[in-house]
Amino acid sequence: MTFLKTTPAAVYLTAICAFAPAPALSFEGNVSPEIVDGSEPYSPFAGRAYPDQVLFGDLHFHTEISFDAGLIGTSLDMHDAFAVARGEEILSNTGQRVQLVRPLDFLAITEHAEMLGLATAVRTSDPRLLADDWGRQTYDLFQSGQEGRMAAFADIIDIGTVQGRDPTAGLGLDGDIWLDIIDTVDHYNDPGVFTALAGFEWTYTPLGDNLHRVILFADGADKTSQTRPFPFFDSEPEDLWNYLASYEADTGGRVIAVPHNANLSNGLMFSKNKYDGTPMDAEYAAKRIRWEPMHEMTQIKGDEETHPLLSPDDEFADFESWDVGNLSGAAPKTPEMLRYEYARSALKVGLELKREIGVNPYKFGLYGTTDAHTALPTSREDNYFGKYQHTEPSPNRHNIDVIPAEDDALRILTAQESAAGLTAVWARENTRAEVFGALTRKEAYATTGSRIRVRVFGGWTFGPEDLGASDFVSNGYQNGVPMGGDLRAAPEGAAPNFLIRALRDPDGANLDRVQIIKGWIDDSGETFERVYDVAVSGDREIGEDGRAREPVGSTVDIPTATFTNTIGAAALEAHWQDPAFDPSQDAFYYVRVLEIPTPRWTTRDAAVFDIPLPDTVPPEVQDRAYTSPIFYTAEG
Repeated sequence: MTFLKTTPAAVYLTAICAFAPAPALSFEGNVSPEIVDGSEPYSPFAGRAYPDQVLFGDLHFHTEISFDAGLIGTSLDMHDAFAVARGEEILSNTGQRVQLVRPLDFLAITEHAEMLGLATAVRTSDPRLLADDWGRQTYDLFQSGQEGRMAAFADIIDIGTVQGRDPTAGLGLDGDIWLDIIDTVDHYNDPGVFTALAGFEWTYTPLGDNLHRVILFADGADKTSQTRPFPFFDSEPEDLWNYLASYEADTGGRVIAVPHNANLSNGLMFSKNKYDGTPMDAEYAAKRIRWEPMHEMTQIKGDEETHPLLSPDDEFADFESWDVGNLSGAAPKTPEMLRYEYARSALKVGLELKREIGVNPYKFGLYGTTDAHTALPTSREDNYFGKYQHTEPSPNRHNIDVIPAEDDALRILTAQESAAGLTAVWARENTRAEVFGALTRKEAYATTGSRIRVRVFGGWTFGPEDLGASDFVSNGYQNGVPMGGDLRAAPEGAAPNFLIRALRDPDGANLDRVQIIKGWIDDSGETFERVYDVAVSGDREIGEDGRAREPVGSTVDIPTATFTNTIGAAALEAHWQDPAFDPSQDAFYYVRVLEIPTPRWTTRDAAVFDIPLPDTVPPEVQDRAYTSPIFYTAEG
């Protein structure tokens, strides 16, 4: 096992070189570093066919069109959303100036498929709504002020997402809204500069348990106009997969579904059973991983990498946890539910299912999003504009219910919201084909809001000398696999080797450490996990057990909500070889990169508005990045 601890300045320069962009070429499917035309040009970069730039964006996002945004105060539309994402300053829903530190590279509009058009009908006094008894009552409540608006919204949530009935059925309110969405998305799509993706959210919530999916299309309006968003009413996930298959067959397009907020599913999201309660079989498992190759593991409604009860030896496990109940606040969480709700344990459940039925339904990649319902894709701790219009920055937002519940123990308050996440993809150019291609091959990763850059390659022959190679990236592709890839056919006596480079957000915090999280299944079918520190900042040492137990420290000044980058490293890199590899055991490996502590958004609120710190959350946070796993599959 080899660890490499680096000096910040030297590695920062090396990492910048490794991450530098180059001229772009399109590709489909698996990447290859081979020279495209077969010749050997003088320039070593001509004809490259591998991803050489990282792009950051948001793939789960709502504007005033969604019923749970427009009906409770969001007035900003898709044009406002794209303006902010592309770097412009605008006024928020509450009239506050807002701008991103840097533009995003891509954005997906994913309005709820359910009750599409309801918010627009209320706003425009649509006569079709007013002619319906329920519609008129709802409209009048929304016109009566905030109290009436919230009462009407609670009724809609109960009917639509808990009871599973569409109160707008037969009213024809959706009209041409889908066509307006995809036309607007096409308008803002600027190949090579900014990617706009169309999608929707499928909001399946049986008995209040969250089983939502975000649907993402690779295509423009020429193909997406041939379909309509598929609501969850009278359907289950397998029906959704059939819808996706029909879309691809009918249009020749491409589409995927991405589960999110498994932490609010009360044990259903990563179950070993089908949704009817019968045991999962190989056909069902194959459908799931075919249509759901990624998982959204971090966003406003909590982080779901792992839980301290699942990972007691991981001191970073209890991060932004929402773990008291389901999405509706109607049912409490019990400990046995947890392993079917978090990404790390789900990856282990997938290994078990592979052993039992021959197919791994949870061999997914990882990304993060905001799930903002404000039309504002803000994700940083120092620029958090809340999930809803009424939770935009104010002195009073910390104690507003996000998940109201009759049992106070099941309530979630605004203060407990995360400042959201982002998706990073490795691509050749900023186009729909490249962004979508990175998702389907899982060469993507999640951050909890900052723009950490991280790259990992796994292979059988890498050594410490490869970290300093001038052809770091091409060597990685030629002799190994990137994040999301598969290692197979282990040479006799060999063990997986990993090359990792991580670079801090240039407008953010230094790095604390880089870790590899390994999960595996033994010959008896029992699964295990272990965390290895592979690079740490400062003078700390990594022990024989693969851990640096000494914390990085903190420079956070809580009263002023500030910090300094006088600790940590601008960049870290490592070569690591698995010291306990067994070629007969399936395994996965993903990289976690931790920043040094910074003030949480609630601490900034306390400083800006001169209010007390909330006692429900810590004053500091260590933002992080999680790569999609590299998988090892044993032969036979």
